[in-house]
Amino acid sequence: MSQTPAHLEPQDDESLDAMVAAPDHHRVLLENASVRVLDTRLAPGDATPLHAHRWPAVLHVLQWSDFVRQDRDGNVVLDSRAAGMKAEPGTVLWGGPLVPHRVRNVGTRELHIIAIEIKTSP
Repeated sequence: MSQTPAHLEPQDDESLDAMVAAPDHHRVLLENASVRVLDTRLAPGDATPLHAHRWPAVLHVLQWSDFVRQDRDGNVVLDSRAAGMKAEPGTVLWGGPLVPHRVRNVGTRELHIIAIEIKTSP
C-alpha cells in the first residue's frame, strides 16, 4: 500500500485521481480551470479500483443502483441499502471531496451519474 505524503490530503494524491486510478469507470465530458464533468458508470456486480475525488461535486443521477463504498482498508463506509438511499433518475445531489475508496455496484442496474466537480471556490 502506498503512503501519501503528510502534507497532502489523501484525495490530493494525483495517482489516486479518478481519471488516473479508475479510468474504466469515469469519462471526462468537459474540463477547464473551474470544473470537471465526469460521466461515471458502474455495471451490476462491478467494482472500481481504489481512487479519490479531490473536489466537491454536483451529482446528477441518470440511473440508480445500490452500492457499497469501502475505504482503502476494505472497511465499509457506506452501504446505500443500509442507509436507505434511493435516487430517482433526474435527482441532483451534492457531494464533498472523497478520500480514497472503492465502490461496488451491488444492485441489478447500472449506476450512472454525471458528476460536476467544482475546482474553484467562490
